[in-house]
Amino acid sequence: MAWPLVFSRVTRPVEHRRGHFVCAVAMPQLADECLDGFHDDVEAVVEDLLAHAVTPIRSVEAWMTRRLTAVTVDAHRRRRGRRGALQRPRVPGWLADALDYDAWLMELAVEILNWVGVTATAGADVWPLQSWAARRVAVTGDWVGSDPAAVVREVEEVLAAMRRRPTWFARYVERPMGAKPAPVAATPVGETADHTSTSGEIDEARLRSLAAAVIDALDEALGRGVDPNEAVVRVVTAVFGEGTGGDELDRVPGSAPAFDERISARLADPAVVARVVAAVQQIVCGTER
Repeated sequence: MAWPLVFSRVTRPVEHRRGHFVCAVAMPQLADECLDGFHDDVEAVVEDLLAHAVTPIRSVEAWMTRRLTAVTVDAHRRRRGRRGALQRPRVPGWLADALDYDAWLMELAVEILNWVGVTATAGADVWPLQSWAARRVAVTGDWVGSDPAAVVREVEEVLAAMRRRPTWFARYVERPMGAKPAPVAATPVGETADHTSTSGEIDEARLRSLAAAVIDALDEALGRGVDPNEAVVRVVTAVFGEGTGGDELDRVPGSAPAFDERISARLADPAVVARVVAAVQQIVCGTER
């Protein structure tokens, strides 16, 4: 009973605010770091039910729903406090000055402060770069330049600014970060590590970033009352058709149709456009099937 309530009323709104539009679609779509947070919230809600439901309850779902926000927020802050992280991460004035009040860099600073205080890991990476790359698209509108490599450089820039206050940095970044599990290598023991990404991994990272940009642009367009079919064709063509130039340099020339050609062919089918419109409206408006 708990997990559908937590996902629809806590996790989905949080993922939308963070710009994780794919994670907000359904629980199986949650990225690893977001799934860990979801599990923590479900556990907190169930524990609260077992601890405080001391009289008969006519509707358990309604009882839990009334307490969802308070319970999950309190549990989140207590977990962060135990790890030595800031309970309510925010950018102090001196750090905003160091970052020249850049909107994205300040948001990235908050993401870093949030990340060090949770138990989730990012697989073989230290930071959840793909999720932050998608968020970068939503904040900056830079669809092409928002890749993990760009985020790595910006993370280093933010960390360098934070290190200007060594005591603060040690207390609120280094200490809680040191309590995280070490990044897990994907290569089995005894095998030689290959640090090059496969073309499939590159495609997946690129497409997830572009998909986040599409959702953000369509959210804005639908909010202005633009016809959904027209908006889908225009935005999807612009992002996936025109925004992927140079992406197939690692392919053998002529081995597959150009990406923009495949997109154009799909969007010529009204049934495909209708399916995309329905999916976008479900994500943006949060409607249930």
